[in-house]
Amino acid sequence: MNTGLLIVIIVAVVIIALLAVVIARRRRSEGLQTRFGSEYPRTVARAGDRRAAESQLAEREQRHRQLDIVELEPAAQARYLEAWRAAQGRFVDDPATAIREADALVTKVLRDRGYPVEDFEQQADDISVDHPDVVENYRAAQVLALANDQGLASTEDLRQAFVHYRSLFAELLGTQQDGHREEAQ
Repeated sequence: MNTGLLIVIIVAVVIIALLAVVIARRRRSEGLQTRFGSEYPRTVARAGDRRAAESQLAEREQRHRQLDIVELEPAAQARYLEAWRAAQGRFVDDPATAIREADALVTKVLRDRGYPVEDFEQQADDISVDHPDVVENYRAAQVLALANDQGLASTEDLRQAFVHYRSLFAELLGTQQDGHREEAQ
């Protein structure tokens, strides 16, 4: 075999290998973007670059695989829905207390479902794997709840926090936001 042909073959193999790497990275990126939705660009912005963000998202998925996430029993689900309705009913007369109750209910549901609840940021990251469309609502609700605890939240802030908590609560229970069970599609 002559040297020129050998060089062409080696260059072709290297180009094919590089293309395979580029295609694999693109597919991984697209898969993470699809899986994490709006959480993907948020993570990229926080991490500073796409590669670091994708590594973090992959770590979330790996950690999530080690969790034992379960569905709630119908009786537990019914109890939580009733507690939610009670908190929602208190909102008109005492929105600050209703927000604390909503936060506590979401935390209890998360714990009962098998999510760790010790560290909020880790908790939000864990939730993002299953519920990427509502995890930002949870973060926003948490910010408003902290403002509430400091006496810095307006009634409109508290209303918005309640709406945010409700979206995650409904998602965790597998119900529509009005408390009815979602139909399987």
